[in-house]
Amino acid sequence: MPRLTYRAPALLCLAASLLFGAAPAHSQAAIQSVDPHATETKAQRDIRMHWWREARFGMFIHWGLYSVPAGVYDGKPINNIGEWIMRVANIPVDRYAAYANQFDPEQFNADQWVGYAKAAGMRYIVMTAKHHEGFAMFPTKVDNFNITARTPFKRDPIGEMAAACRKAGIKFGVYYSQNLDWHHPGGGTAGDAWDPAQKGDFDSYVKNVSAPQVKELITRYHPAVLWWDINGPFTPEQVRALTASFPQDPELIYNNRLGGGVPGDTETPEQSIPALGYPGKDWETCMTINDTWGYKTTDTNFKSPALLLHNLIDIASKGGNYLLNVGPTSQGIIPIPEVERLRDMGAWLKVNGDSIYATTHSPYKRLLFDGRCTVKGNTLYLNVFTWPTSGLTLTGLQTRVLSAKALATGQKLSVTKAADGTLTISKPNTLDPVCTSVALTLSGPPVVKETERIFSPQPDGTFLLKASDATLEGDTIQIEGNGDATNAGFWTNIKDSLHWKVQANVAAAAHYGVKVEYACQPGNEGSTFTLRVDGKDSGVSGTVTKTTGWTDYKTVSLDGTLTLTPGPHVLQVYPQTIPGGVVMNLRRITLVAAGG
Repeated sequence: MPRLTYRAPALLCLAASLLFGAAPAHSQAAIQSVDPHATETKAQRDIRMHWWREARFGMFIHWGLYSVPAGVYDGKPINNIGEWIMRVANIPVDRYAAYANQFDPEQFNADQWVGYAKAAGMRYIVMTAKHHEGFAMFPTKVDNFNITARTPFKRDPIGEMAAACRKAGIKFGVYYSQNLDWHHPGGGTAGDAWDPAQKGDFDSYVKNVSAPQVKELITRYHPAVLWWDINGPFTPEQVRALTASFPQDPELIYNNRLGGGVPGDTETPEQSIPALGYPGKDWETCMTINDTWGYKTTDTNFKSPALLLHNLIDIASKGGNYLLNVGPTSQGIIPIPEVERLRDMGAWLKVNGDSIYATTHSPYKRLLFDGRCTVKGNTLYLNVFTWPTSGLTLTGLQTRVLSAKALATGQKLSVTKAADGTLTISKPNTLDPVCTSVALTLSGPPVVKETERIFSPQPDGTFLLKASDATLEGDTIQIEGNGDATNAGFWTNIKDSLHWKVQANVAAAAHYGVKVEYACQPGNEGSTFTLRVDGKDSGVSGTVTKTTGWTDYKTVSLDGTLTLTPGPHVLQVYPQTIPGGVVMNLRRITLVAAGG
């Protein structure tokens, strides 16, 4: 399994096209007429998004009635994420609503939860006000299916969290499922309804439930963020109803999951980190600490603190935010393993946070070490996961380095410059086992010039093309690992590919056999791929077979012969099908001259 990212077994949401079919098309004029920020200037947007862009790290909280069954229904564990238990088990509306009688989180303490977030170094919190189950975690006036009217608890956790965040100086936001609602008639059901009580008119649902509750949340709590979920096939009139109260909070930030053609402010990759981020856009990866969003008793597959920190560092290096989820119990307790991981992340951020907060994306496409890079003004931060045995080097930096230091200890480091411009930074006395941060103070904003490497054959005529030397194209594929363990992984998008520039030093066309070294976990095999030369199919292709796991590599020879004419070429590996959800972990490709 790739080290820097996590392949989730299930997602927070399903694509709208799978739920309701394709959403209706809207003209640009129609979208602008309902988008509350359509006329906003870049300067106005920059001001509104300023705090969010500097925050980099936030807490997601999934809490609702689903924490009562906690993944078990009728005495049987339900396979899937905890908050989807009503849909997965097709629990009748009335029977599910009865869980409210058991929901009495007496140990809930808003100040304590906010304290966990603050100690973790998080700068904002987004909490579920209503998930797909339709249960309001605030005293809505729409009906009595809410926490104060239907539970023994009789308190308003949304209000208490909003107040605790204000007191602690942390921004507070709310999650709201505006489209799916398995309790109220007419709400979306993610497929066919399973209970006659769910039958109803969607337009009436929007007008009588969703829109009024959104208005309540905005006018009562004034959230800094409104986190929609499941893009809906909303008409312009329905979008206007849902956003009617937005003018009362002109600084409100909302994501791209409303629907109706409204783009929103932030992209929301889920359980994954896009290889290149979203250049020119604000984006935020939401991710679970274990496998589920809502609390589930059987889910103890917690990510390590090192993995969580590497994710945060990776995301910041690509200009994004990390919204990390906790799933409290029905007693109001955030599980201890989650609290421990938040504490560990906070300890690292306390001394290395300057390399994360208020930084912008890396000026580098490729680094010579296992780590990531961020920028803040005239400072270039190097977050080194594994200190190279050959020394920490940096190429392509055109801006003069004035000084260098280890961020955690303040130790001054030396920087030497070779004749070719390569910089070597001295090794700190103390290395962090998770990540050592180095700050380079420059004479101005960093200017980096990278040249794409052109590969020539080795003395025996063989081309050795490592994944770590490839140029990546796409949203998911990324380089992982270090040294001999480096691979191109998290290759989940059929549009993603990688390529190398090669120079065929031959007098006439030469023919090559192709060997591929890869790993593929059982259950993910079956992907097909082809090699292209200068954008054209080479006639060489392959099918990925399983190995024993993501770190068990094997080398296979592909059918067909690849032909290179004299001169430069671009050799690309391109997937054709991905039946197992992941192409492979690719380590290297070797071109062996025919007869060699």
